[in-house]
Amino acid sequence: MNILIAAGAVLILIALLFLRSTVRHLRRGRLLRAGGSATFCVATAALGTVGALLFVSYLGYERLTAEQLVGVIEFSQKSPQEYTARLMVDGEIDRLLILRGDEWQLDARVITWKPPATILGLEPVYQLERLSGRYASVDRELTAPRTVYALAEERPLDLWSLARKFPTLTPGIDAFYGTATYVPMADGARYRITLSRDALLARPINDRARRAVGAWGQVAQ
Repeated sequence: MNILIAAGAVLILIALLFLRSTVRHLRRGRLLRAGGSATFCVATAALGTVGALLFVSYLGYERLTAEQLVGVIEFSQKSPQEYTARLMVDGEIDRLLILRGDEWQLDARVITWKPPATILGLEPVYQLERLSGRYASVDRELTAPRTVYALAEERPLDLWSLARKFPTLTPGIDAFYGTATYVPMADGARYRITLSRDALLARPINDRARRAVGAWGQVAQ
């Protein structure tokens, strides 16, 4: 990570040096040399800007080591197939969201690295993407009101999006994939959400959630 910061600082310094050279050549009437220095200045500044935006995007993701706690979610029923979800993620303000349906689904983005990125000390990272309600019936899924909420902050340049659109420009990214989990909603149910390098997991942590999952599993069978 320190190497990334140092590289960005070097690019900014180089851009400033080219800017200084451009000004000096202009004062002396050397228009051709001034144009060359200005071109290098713009190119270096652009690289530095892209690098800074990607660095900010990387900081927006959470580090992923072993299976780790992402957060806790609990539900209170407002009406049939309508619930208030309280999403509690460490370090963030709790979110109260209305979900419609029988089940809730959480989606996340995951990025892992390979050389040369691993040499820079980059770790696998993840970012929660969206929370949505879903219906057990496909017909209801097609016709009933849907609810979905974005959890990821929009950025001018995002690592995950860049890797999807331009994989040749991100040779240090080993894998980028989406993962999701969905289980039933129930009044008073609480779930613990964890993430491993393979998938999101939702585990019931109270009796109401365990009963909901148990009944759901029997129906699914």
